[in-house]
Amino acid sequence: MSKGRRSKRSGQNRKPKRYGGPKKANLMEQTKSDLHKFNQRANLRFDYEKRGEIPVGFPDEERKPNTFTFEWKCTPVPLSDEEKMAQFVVRKGEFGWLDDDRVDEIAAFSEPLSISADQALSLRSALLQQKTVYGHRIMQSRGRQMHRDYKQGMSIVELSKKYDFPPMNIFRQILVEKGWSKSKIKETVRAPSRFSERERQEFEAAEEADRVSNVDQSETHLRADAFETILADWFEDQGVQLRRQPELVKEQSVGLGRPTLTPDILFLDDVEINGQPVAWIDAKHFYGADVGFQRKKMLKQMMRYIDEWGSGAIVFRHGFSENLYMAGVTMLDAGPLDLSKLENKP
Repeated sequence: MSKGRRSKRSGQNRKPKRYGGPKKANLMEQTKSDLHKFNQRANLRFDYEKRGEIPVGFPDEERKPNTFTFEWKCTPVPLSDEEKMAQFVVRKGEFGWLDDDRVDEIAAFSEPLSISADQALSLRSALLQQKTVYGHRIMQSRGRQMHRDYKQGMSIVELSKKYDFPPMNIFRQILVEKGWSKSKIKETVRAPSRFSERERQEFEAAEEADRVSNVDQSETHLRADAFETILADWFEDQGVQLRRQPELVKEQSVGLGRPTLTPDILFLDDVEINGQPVAWIDAKHFYGADVGFQRKKMLKQMMRYIDEWGSGAIVFRHGFSENLYMAGVTMLDAGPLDLSKLENKP
């Protein structure tokens, strides 16, 4: 049998890559000792003498914390349903906001599954972010070819559909191919009136067709801030003493010159949720997908909090995958919260 024929046959026999990260049960077993260490760190954070230092964000004098125990009912999404939706919700060259027909199509597809249309749209965002990051070098390698097509009259949106990269990333790459520096690109996308007529029109069309790499993310930040406020208010209504992110940002900016450790909520009381100590909480205004890029990004952030205060939690506005697991991080959804203030905000 020839080498080429063997390679072809071995490729045919190769199993398709399993969707999602490592199995949760395996991760839990592998990180048992880490979880114990992280929980112990959380439980010792009020004992300055044993800890050897005052935790960031805590008062100078030790105080006896009050104890709160919460049972937080969650409804994780089965990994099999997330996988089915992941295969359906992303299409080649589709990086922008979806029209009503496409949203209705996704909603209909979600009906027999245990994943809602809102969760599906948030999952789509995570998948597009991963696709964008992992495909960036490939896009750069095709810069000359895309620039050639652009000079021949093809629009940025058309290039996005042809090459399957986000419109704004393609637009920036075209400017690079034209000899623009990174600083000039950054300055000009913030002041589009400086573009030539065609470039300004292409920029506006690319922004409209891109929800992954677009410049204006202000609306997303406003929704996230509102969700964080609802979450912090809920715990304060239960009598829990805490510090909010803006306080921590201000304090660290003054004391350290810049904010370094700023979870959305830092508990000054002893809080246990679903049997696990929770020293801090981060609110995520999205669905906690079992998507590699999103998971790695969150883990890097959460480990900084764990190193300082011990175990904590994430509350996902749109729920989370049943297979999502990080030692020392309790996964929660927004089930107990009143989200009426976020109505009409996807």
